[in-house]
Amino acid sequence: MADITAAMVKELRDKTGAGMMDAKAALVENNGSMDDAVDWLRKKGLAKAAKKSGRTAAEGLIAVSTDASGKTATVVEVNSETDFVARNEQFQAFVRKVADVALSTQDSVEHLADAAFDAGKSVKEHLTDLIATIGENMNLRRSKKIEVSNGVVATYVHSAVAPNLGKIGVVVALESTASADKLQALGKQLAMHIAAANPEFLDVASVDPKAVEREKNVQRETARASGKPDDIIEKMLEGRMRKFYEEVCLLEQVFIMDGETRIKDLLANVSKEAGAPITLKTFARFGVGDGIEKEQTDFASEVAAAVNA
Repeated sequence: MADITAAMVKELRDKTGAGMMDAKAALVENNGSMDDAVDWLRKKGLAKAAKKSGRTAAEGLIAVSTDASGKTATVVEVNSETDFVARNEQFQAFVRKVADVALSTQDSVEHLADAAFDAGKSVKEHLTDLIATIGENMNLRRSKKIEVSNGVVATYVHSAVAPNLGKIGVVVALESTASADKLQALGKQLAMHIAAANPEFLDVASVDPKAVEREKNVQRETARASGKPDDIIEKMLEGRMRKFYEEVCLLEQVFIMDGETRIKDLLANVSKEAGAPITLKTFARFGVGDGIEKEQTDFASEVAAAVNA
């Protein structure tokens, strides 16, 4: 049997909101597997969700940039230790330029880090200098470049602190021969929706099959625990999986602007108005610190420790 540590119990409690003893029991029952323990708690009705992205740990900024053609755009995340640094003009200028540099590099954070920045230095070398100047650790965490051959790439920044800089950045690629103005207007609305709804996948076909089977197993066992017969359980499963797809797939979600139209239907409607098919090719959404576990501190205990030191 795997050793169950206090840190593992805390992580599971943070993910699920389960009690300490329930979290420990789940880990013991599942030999220390975090994913299996989450599912075990859900089947027992002791957890509220399949997963959480984790508490936001890092501060910093998201930047977006679009080339002159409007057919290529990037989104990047650069982290700092504190939000104070995110308001620093030097840091903001650096993050904004990194997004611009990403337009002309390969679509990977490694290539971006090695790309030329200025004064004969690479992005990562300039970042090292910035760390020394500002005196706080920083990290070029991730980047994404999206392109279309026909159509536009629209961007949106939420909680903006300066032009093209903020806490959430979204890039949306629309393939179409429709007018660029109409596509940009639609793309902006879709990007705002994505910022708010935070879909994990584009459509049902793109959902990881393992994630589908895992969700089916959880929902089937949850229904079985209620004493329902197998034929009823399978009918219930259809509805629950439909709800699952509506939560995680962009094209299945209800458009936040009107609260009733599905995104796939919105695209069809605008395509008719524009007189040309519009395809939502892909999207990217970055939120500052997404999925990074933040160390929790007890301020009162720190003060007491300092007093007693």
